[in-house]
Amino acid sequence: MTAPDHLKITGPEDILGFIPHSLGYWPSHSLVAMTMQGKRLGATLRVDLPGDGSPGSRGSFAGFARTVAGYLEADDEADGALLAFFTGTDGSVTGRDGAAWAELLEELEHALAEGGMPVRDAWLIGAEHWRNVYCTDPACCPTPGRPIDEIRNSRLNAEMVFRGSTVGPAPGAAARFPSPLPEDPAVLESERHWAQLFSGHTGDRVQFGQVMDVWALVLRSPAGPRLPVGLAGYLRAALRVPAWRDAVLVMAAAGPEAAEQGAAGFGIFDSPSFGGPSLNTSAPPAELPGTPAATQALPGTQPGPGVLARPLPVPLPPLEGLPPLLPARVESAGIGAGSGASAAPGYGEVLLGLAPPVPDWPKMASLERILLQLGEAGGEAGAAALTGRGWIEWCRGKGSFADALFSRAEAEHPGYRLAELLAELVSRGTLCGWAGRRDAAWQKFEPGAA
Repeated sequence: MTAPDHLKITGPEDILGFIPHSLGYWPSHSLVAMTMQGKRLGATLRVDLPGDGSPGSRGSFAGFARTVAGYLEADDEADGALLAFFTGTDGSVTGRDGAAWAELLEELEHALAEGGMPVRDAWLIGAEHWRNVYCTDPACCPTPGRPIDEIRNSRLNAEMVFRGSTVGPAPGAAARFPSPLPEDPAVLESERHWAQLFSGHTGDRVQFGQVMDVWALVLRSPAGPRLPVGLAGYLRAALRVPAWRDAVLVMAAAGPEAAEQGAAGFGIFDSPSFGGPSLNTSAPPAELPGTPAATQALPGTQPGPGVLARPLPVPLPPLEGLPPLLPARVESAGIGAGSGASAAPGYGEVLLGLAPPVPDWPKMASLERILLQLGEAGGEAGAAALTGRGWIEWCRGKGSFADALFSRAEAEHPGYRLAELLAELVSRGTLCGWAGRRDAAWQKFEPGAA
């Protein structure tokens, strides 16, 4: 995660005070490494300390240091590094334990210098005290160290709070990720209904277009009341189709053209339909209460040429309270238009944060809000929702939170492939492209972000 612009740092307390805001929580048993770009802070990396975080279980410090240096090399503009050892115990700050960490620091200094990022400063942070590892002057570095409150009460910490930033529980903590709500039988029944209708049409371009249109409406809707049962079931059923799930993520970040062109590039529209009943669109199957007919215009649009005139294999879900679909988008630029579309980034580029140059962060925040609701009923759709939320956190540079969400997704639906693949990227220290670039950092674009 990159540091926001226009934050003035006046001392080490400000740097250390920024770290919990950068990560979203106060780390423990962790090494936090920050790259420097001249006099500016660059990316922030957190990794577990070797072993259990105690000097007696150091293991291979040389290998650990090379791994950290490899992670930080993702910041192409880095020319230095800062290190903060959050050990969680005051015994590590002073005395014999503090000296024991000198070996690890030495290996890190060597590896980072070889990578062109020499260590400019380093600190040990315990439970109640902290100190600069290079300082030996008792006048400025008294025993047992300086009080932690100097970090918590730093000027930069106060400014981050003023900007709306908060420091929450660590990843996986119950306060951050509460236990799932009891399964809602009505939502699950709605999901089963829509999954049955979708089953024979997952390779249908028109059906894909309708599903993306509905998702586009939901993502444009303001935060507020919970999703209606019928709509929640429809969206959960759509997430169970891997190609549609990926398209939703891509559409939120890069727009509908990227979603459609990427789907076409993968050949999902050319594959034969499989499973499920053959539906007669002239006589749509039984609909949920309040479901418009398959050829009816969405609320707020005027029926006319081109406005949802295309036949839909599956009827629309209840859409009351959502903003209208723009007729111009359906007629000329909507998903399924199929011709005249400009080149768009591929799925791989978008999912890795390599394109577009800046994603639609507000739309991704809206997707996160919707996925939070859709994941409550668990199951395969719940795993898809957790994975999508994890991907958004990874795109923000919050690898620890992303990893916790991927782990929950795999527990919810063992063997969930997308969660496994993304978790592997996090475990290797791979940074999302947007997280490693200051001009694309999410804090500058999401409303209310620090």
